[in-house]
Amino acid sequence: MRQDVKKIRNLLKQYAKLKRDLTAFNQVSSPSFDGVSSHSSRNGAESRLINHVDLSYQLKEVEDTLNAIDDPQYQFILHDYVIEKHFTRNEACNQLSVSVSKFNYMKNEALHAFAKFYSDLTV
Repeated sequence: MRQDVKKIRNLLKQYAKLKRDLTAFNQVSSPSFDGVSSHSSRNGAESRLINHVDLSYQLKEVEDTLNAIDDPQYQFILHDYVIEKHFTRNEACNQLSVSVSKFNYMKNEALHAFAKFYSDLTV
């Protein structure tokens, strides 16, 4: 069970990185396809476009899963604490008016709720 929580948490930490990568990709100029054939089956622009689509799909899966969680406290923990790191643990405890042990319990429950809705995660 502990390994499952770590796996979910790592996935959510990667979400912020994926979002930054996708933003960086969008700031790069649009790929241009020329009529010159390449020795490889793909050119660089095509590879970047495929990577962009893959990142977009991964982000959408995580966002859809976060939106499927009804509990606003779980959403706060997952988004503001785990993903965005807007709060320290003590600050998050104060925001939710709970003890550290209660917060840790809620965090694990929020991670399990995320796993329940996330289609690619095998828990």
